[in-house]
Amino acid sequence: MIDLHSHLLPGLDDGARGLDEALAMARLMVEDGVSTVAATPHVHPRYRTPVAEMERALGELLSALLEAAIPLDVLPGGEIALDELPGLSGDERVRFGLGGNPRLLLLEFPLYGWPLALESTVHELGADGIVCVLAHPERNPDVQERPGLLEPLVAAGAVPQLTAAAVDGRMGKTQARCAFALLERELACLIASDAHAPMVRSAGLSAARDAVGDDVLGRWLTHDVPAALLAGDALPERPAARLGARPWWRSPFGR
Repeated sequence: MIDLHSHLLPGLDDGARGLDEALAMARLMVEDGVSTVAATPHVHPRYRTPVAEMERALGELLSALLEAAIPLDVLPGGEIALDELPGLSGDERVRFGLGGNPRLLLLEFPLYGWPLALESTVHELGADGIVCVLAHPERNPDVQERPGLLEPLVAAGAVPQLTAAAVDGRMGKTQARCAFALLERELACLIASDAHAPMVRSAGLSAARDAVGDDVLGRWLTHDVPAALLAGDALPERPAARLGARPWWRSPFGR
């Protein structure tokens, strides 16, 4: 599996607090079946991670992984707040490219409020050949109320990413319902851990992949799509799949 959203780099934001914790998270990822992960520290007003600090921490972690013989491929990136994007130089934007792909950006979907500038941003970046991966839209109350709000963003080329702990129910009923509503509407294209520490948003994707209820679709969400994004390829066709039986915490959305 390939995980394109994590806070694995030590000491930069609210993710891994130090190198030991980062290595512990990396071990959990490998044990869970993750072979490649993008380290995506926050770039927003609270944690304005400089791109050079991301690169320094990445180099430190890669050296520690090699010394510890942990077989995890860690790639660069950043989780960029929409308001911070205009302040990034062209060079910074390229170096924050998700997974080292300069034509791929991970944008943080706001936790509250509807981001009025997001659709125009997706269009503008798309005109420059840049694909926007939208982190955790299922956590936004507007999307929870009306999952169809993502339709114009997806039509504009955005790639919504669900958090694993939302899909498998660890983040509660509301987020789980929204995650599956987006899956059912084909408005979610990949699952990532958004791992911060060995807690609720912990390392690993397998539980969420299994919760989807279809092996082929689960692989598409956790391997095929992220692999295509890293390679700069068109997204593979979504498999014709039926989601699993509706758990107790899911209910259909009428909008």
